Amino acid sequence: MTTLTHNKTLPKNPTALPWGRVIGLTVVLAAVAFLTSPNAPLGGFWRPGPDVPTPSAAQLPLFILLNIAEVLTFGLGVSFLLFGFPIVRAISPASELLTRAAHISIAWTLFNWWPHDSLHLHLGLDLNGLLAIEYGFHITLMIAGGIMAAFFIILLRGRAAK
Repeated sequence: MTTLTHNKTLPKNPTALPWGRVIGLTVVLAAVAFLTSPNAPLGGFWRPGPDVPTPSAAQLPLFILLNIAEVLTFGLGVSFLLFGFPIVRAISPASELLTRAAHISIAWTLFNWWPHDSLHLHLGLDLNGLLAIEYGFHITLMIAGGIMAAFFIILLRGRAAK
């Protein structure tokens, strides 16, 4: 164990993620998310809205690739939420509250895309639903970005003071 000057006791390598568990959970969650996406076999609970146009043959592979990217970052974001806090805490000169907020913000920035786009498809052109999505996802991402910027500035100031 290593003790830092701000009374944090850390393992010998605090920045080491349990990569096997992270990759395993990421893949499992990505597969579940892929199978439960709006157009997928198990995604019936949020099928695309009736006013959502059908993609062309040229667009369909691009939407599938986008969905694969979203489900992978969903899995990675949940994995980071579960396993990433020790790493964030290990490098942080910030308060416990800001450190936890930065950790959650990083995870949210990763895992929000799959439910976000799935809800867009499900709600279609319903403007009330669109407003709820915009506030629920976009505003929280703006807040997460501000939290991560504050965390990064404090991290750099802490490094510059050494």
